[in-house]
Amino acid sequence: MNESIFSSAQNFSTAFVDGLATMLREHDGLGVFILVCANAGFDAQLHKTLAEPLRQRFEESSARYRDALRNGRSLNDADDDVLVFLKLMAIGFDALQTTQRRTAGPWEIQFNQLRAFRPPRMANSRVESLHKPFEPNGFHFNKPFLRKEAFWSGELQGREIELLYNKFPFVDYHALLVPQREHEAPQFLTHGDHHYMWRLTRQLGETLPGVGFTYNAYGAYASVNHLHFQMYLRDEALPLQLPQWQHNGGNETYPSRIERFDEPEAAWRYIETMHRGGESYNLLYLPGECYCLPRRIQGSYQHSPWTAGFAWYEMCGGMVSFSHEDYERLDESMILAEFGRLAL
Repeated sequence: MNESIFSSAQNFSTAFVDGLATMLREHDGLGVFILVCANAGFDAQLHKTLAEPLRQRFEESSARYRDALRNGRSLNDADDDVLVFLKLMAIGFDALQTTQRRTAGPWEIQFNQLRAFRPPRMANSRVESLHKPFEPNGFHFNKPFLRKEAFWSGELQGREIELLYNKFPFVDYHALLVPQREHEAPQFLTHGDHHYMWRLTRQLGETLPGVGFTYNAYGAYASVNHLHFQMYLRDEALPLQLPQWQHNGGNETYPSRIERFDEPEAAWRYIETMHRGGESYNLLYLPGECYCLPRRIQGSYQHSPWTAGFAWYEMCGGMVSFSHEDYERLDESMILAEFGRLAL
């Protein structure tokens, strides 16, 4: 691997797609199959390219698992992967649907069937504070089996980072950026982390149009208590970037508290006030700017059944539905009501 993948959107896209195909070809195991299947399910063109090798792997793995279960042999894959794969077996490969998208007013809505099978990890936990020490025995990004899920590692802006595929994506070219993962830092932002992400986003924005990085604070539906950020490339702006909102100079009020900054230290001072006040929050880093979205801490309110909880994407105006019925009936009033539930 070399840093040329960051020199253009085309190079990044090629590395991302080729990495999935190579991973499926070179690595056995349910984890790889599930990751590639979910990424292909999010992208219709990628699904068309990988459908047959995925089908073959699915049939081979299904036969192996049926044989193991019938004969009382142990299943050697990770428990999370076994559970997901058994769900896939229950509905069958041909019943898997690619992601569907529509809008309701300014809001994006997607039906993302495969993400519904994602292990909840911390999603159902009630969180009491913004900081929890790193847990070596919990799930984290230093697990050896995750190395095959990485598609780039190296130095960027003076830090060693690793980019992993998001196993259940909901935005284009969805990756997890883990800086200095061996330091075992928990999911708690520091002054240095914030300034690093500001510099990195600005640097990559020069060659990767549509790049963004996001952060779920602990208690804002961060799925892993190991410092990480989410990365994407998009052709379209997120709903919270639309010019109609007051924070972007328009006349309309966004349905959640939001502060936009074009200077990193000013953004950090605001983040510090959230730390001192114990307010959970989500962040969006774009080249030269940062959006800060304080919100009620996870578990302190009851979210609606149609959502698994509002993390950064939902706070930025994108709604993920796991059922096609919810996808079809979700409207602006339901979305605004959910924003109201988590408002401070």
